[in-house]
Amino acid sequence: MTSFSGPLPPRLFNMAEYVIGRAARAAPDKIALIVVDDFGAAKPAETWTFGDLEAAVLSIAGGLLARGLVAGDRLLIRLDNTSAYALLFFGAIAAGLVPIPASTQLTEGEAEFLLANSGARCVCAAWRRGHTANGYLVLDADEVDEMMCNVASRAENYAPTLADTAAYMIYTSGTTSRPKGVLHAQRAAWGRRPMYEGWYGLTNDDRVLHAGAFNWTYTLGAGLTDPWANGATAIVFTGDKQPHTWPRLIRESGATLFAAVPSLYRQILKYAAPAPGDLGSLRHGLIAGERPPETLFDDWFAATGTHLYEAFGMSEMSTYISSAPSVPRRPGFIGRAQPGRTIAILPVEEGTAPLPPGNEGLIAVHRSDPGLMLGYWQRPEEDAEVQRGEWFVGGDLGVMDSDGYIAHHGRANDIMKAMGYRVAPQEIEAVIARFDGVAEVACAEVSVRKDVSVIGAFVVPVAGVALNEGAVLAFAAEHLASYKCPRMVFVVDSLPRTANGKLRRKDLVAR
Repeated sequence: MTSFSGPLPPRLFNMAEYVIGRAARAAPDKIALIVVDDFGAAKPAETWTFGDLEAAVLSIAGGLLARGLVAGDRLLIRLDNTSAYALLFFGAIAAGLVPIPASTQLTEGEAEFLLANSGARCVCAAWRRGHTANGYLVLDADEVDEMMCNVASRAENYAPTLADTAAYMIYTSGTTSRPKGVLHAQRAAWGRRPMYEGWYGLTNDDRVLHAGAFNWTYTLGAGLTDPWANGATAIVFTGDKQPHTWPRLIRESGATLFAAVPSLYRQILKYAAPAPGDLGSLRHGLIAGERPPETLFDDWFAATGTHLYEAFGMSEMSTYISSAPSVPRRPGFIGRAQPGRTIAILPVEEGTAPLPPGNEGLIAVHRSDPGLMLGYWQRPEEDAEVQRGEWFVGGDLGVMDSDGYIAHHGRANDIMKAMGYRVAPQEIEAVIARFDGVAEVACAEVSVRKDVSVIGAFVVPVAGVALNEGAVLAFAAEHLASYKCPRMVFVVDSLPRTANGKLRRKDLVAR
């Protein structure tokens, strides 16, 4: 095995300059972003050229610095689904700040944890501006709009950051009851280059429609970062996202690539019944974020005449294994390592020597990969857990065949997938354990159909207490983002445990 075999980024590297600045110099008048909010409208709600994007991003960068923020400061973003979210994200990076994209679905308690844990000096939210009692600066969407229009405070250039300088941080579920910050370097955008050919088949003539919202990291990456880095046009729909609207939107927007989670493709097939020719110029679809049912690929091709290409990844790396126009899908496999990436299957318990083809183990990526995170924010123990010699192991089980195709066999740890998000059962359990009358609680994925799983909470009541399942669900909804909430509650007499008291989580579902 060798290390990353693709070209490495230059020493001085700013992610915002790489994504937006290069395209703005090469083709300032080319359309970079189209925002559609009213599907029946005569024209898009917003149309941005690359020159417009750069002007707005540098203006925001200058505005943030003018407000007293300095390079390295962290900024939590909690804006609604508007283009201001993306522009603020890249504007902060252009200034050398470290944005933290977060969902508006988070409860106030969850958001307060992110602020405290990250040490953020600024939060941008939809609801207020000014200085809080805690001392951090609070901006709202209107002030972001003011900054992007203020030519006088525009930064003259992008911050001269190093490739290994912190660029942004994503919070994701860890192995404790609290999310952990995944800190990415400026080089993360360069580290996405293997995806261009290894998943998208992307060119600067493409028009990429992403089904997600601006405040989702899947959209910020696959929907904006990668198209813009290639001089392509990004399209985002912010209107009422009903399954039957997507075929027409794909056709009338001229989208050549469409990115979404597998469940949306299933809904389109079920409720929109697309036929060959209904998708206009679409070359193929892209799926990531959750495990698709095997039948989806053939069902989609039979209905539309276009292929779907799957990518597999993680918050620490983005995608690194995929099928593509140049990598034909093989049933039962998620694809191959993207060009330049070095992937291996390691023994589950210990060892750094890759296993021979056909053996199940942990999927590992070489730590020289420029797309790999800098580390977990203030979590040295969890950093150590994922490092094994020259390899990074994220906890996913798999098998590699003799052609390099990899089959995913689930998680070696307890992390669950819900609505495209990674969710730790411990985080949910810590909340439900506070509900009156709950003695013990454990969470696990529960299959409700062949291709659909939800989060289930198994609760043991305090002796003599009759728990109401609906009340438990309502309590969870008060304290957890909606995508983290269990959808089913099971009242049980006890939780399955080993002889030494360890929870046998897999046995929960068998019950």
